[in-house]
Amino acid sequence: MKWPWSSIKKKGFPTFWSDYLKSFDTFTNKPLNETRIVVYDTETTGFDIKNDRILSIGAVAINNGMIDIADSFEMYINQEVFNANTVEVHGILKKGNLVKHKEEYVVEQFIKYIKSAPLVAHHAIFDQRMIDRALHRMNLGKLKNKMYDTGMLYKKTKHFISESISNDSYALDTIAKEMNISMKDRHTAAGDAYITALVFLKTAAKLDPEKKLTLKKLARSSRF
Repeated sequence: MKWPWSSIKKKGFPTFWSDYLKSFDTFTNKPLNETRIVVYDTETTGFDIKNDRILSIGAVAINNGMIDIADSFEMYINQEVFNANTVEVHGILKKGNLVKHKEEYVVEQFIKYIKSAPLVAHHAIFDQRMIDRALHRMNLGKLKNKMYDTGMLYKKTKHFISESISNDSYALDTIAKEMNISMKDRHTAAGDAYITALVFLKTAAKLDPEKKLTLKKLARSSRF
């Protein structure tokens, strides 16, 4: 299957972006347990898509239905925008000892890492828009990957897992607690990505007890 953007002229794009677009030229609707899925999270200076900035990106891949720590990603970005009010949440100081890079470099490495893999995040629309905004600042297009939201997926299976969570309460902390998932490293991008990966696998198991669920079928449960 050819993606609609595969015919777009790639001349003038950086090599990494042309390679990224080219990786979508073919698509196979495999079962989830045969697909490389990337679960990711961003830590940011705030929730304003236009004015706030990404501080770090963390991700871990699910390969053959299992979390693959060896196939992971974590990078920090130099802070052009600093919000002291959010440091208490993410713990990332403007200076500090963490190795940080320019936004453009980190985003490029992330694009190289994810390729055409389906992406999973909790409340995915926010993380997607923050990445898209960074790409816009690089004069590039938006993410093309299929997106899956663990909050929306969990909502579909809520009646199977628990009746104790209200309809409007799908915070990662609440769901992780409901599923007995450790909250160690919460509010780091890599830690949240790992927690989200566990939520995704447990939720997918409820949706797909026979392990026959494909990406197309999963998409119907994760529209946002």
